Amino acid sequence: MTWQNQQLPHEHPPVKSGAIGVLLVNLGTPDAPDPASVRQYLKQFLSDRRVIEIPPIAWQPILRGIILNTRPQKSAAAYSKIWTTRGSPLADITARQAEAIADDLGDNVIVDYAMRYGQPSIEQRMIEMTQKGCDRLLIAPMYPQYCAATTATVFDEVARVMKAMRWQPALRFLPPYHDDALYLDALAADLTRQVASLSFRPETMLLSFHGMPQRTLEKGDPYHCHCQKTARLLRERLETTSQFEGVRFETTFQSRFGPAQWLEPATDDTLIAEGERGTKRLVVAAPGFAADCVETLEELALEGRDEFLEAGGEDYAVLDCLNVSEAGVSMLDAMIRRELSGWI
Repeated sequence: MTWQNQQLPHEHPPVKSGAIGVLLVNLGTPDAPDPASVRQYLKQFLSDRRVIEIPPIAWQPILRGIILNTRPQKSAAAYSKIWTTRGSPLADITARQAEAIADDLGDNVIVDYAMRYGQPSIEQRMIEMTQKGCDRLLIAPMYPQYCAATTATVFDEVARVMKAMRWQPALRFLPPYHDDALYLDALAADLTRQVASLSFRPETMLLSFHGMPQRTLEKGDPYHCHCQKTARLLRERLETTSQFEGVRFETTFQSRFGPAQWLEPATDDTLIAEGERGTKRLVVAAPGFAADCVETLEELALEGRDEFLEAGGEDYAVLDCLNVSEAGVSMLDAMIRRELSGWI
């Protein structure tokens, strides 16, 4: 029998194709602000060898025997302070970012979001997108500054999911955008708008980035350099505006965890030092976060305020991340369109 008169399978499953998928990926969040949910989230997050580079044989007993029995209660209390009727602020904002750019990209582009840890997972979303006919995927890690503990873990997980796929989609990744003019201009415009609406004129502005262990810098991770470049280029833009005339800028790192040496100066130490040196009016921006989360809404806005005021400060404000601001959505839309060039 020749191939011409062979019959096709009668029950071949229907396959959709021809669509393009865009997946925004952020770090993650527990399902609820309670110790059990936080414990499940932390177990997944802190078991990633990109995040904790201690050999598992040494780390897992510490994680399971100490950290997962003590930290969930404290973290759940922090999450409960910022949880909304829409759930986790990070998941809610990332979902709304996806919705906002989907409106502009057309019916043939499916835009969604995922969390690297927690739900909705990257695996779930990639399967859903391919089932909807997406044979081309743009993965967009929402980390402006590249770090092995954030950006690279997204690559790792996408590769793990792809390995199990029979029909793999074509892939593109949004590169780190720490020095991208679209990002810096959006930040400068939105931060200027927010400072202009404050009831006080700041003396000092902290640009606070998420911290990482010092050894990551020593091992060659570009994260520290990316943060410093973002801070320098952003400061150059802000200094040209009247709202920031005479403002002193400081670059700091927050969210220290464990006894290891972390990148310095630390945000919490700097807030106390600023209050003690006589600074009365201070604002904080977190340009490394694409969306507000527990680190900005609780650690900076609540704990940071207490630290600064108790040290002698008087006026304090934490500025919003880009979130779904006009500047932020326009930036995301432009960057996504650029990376989809040739596909749309």
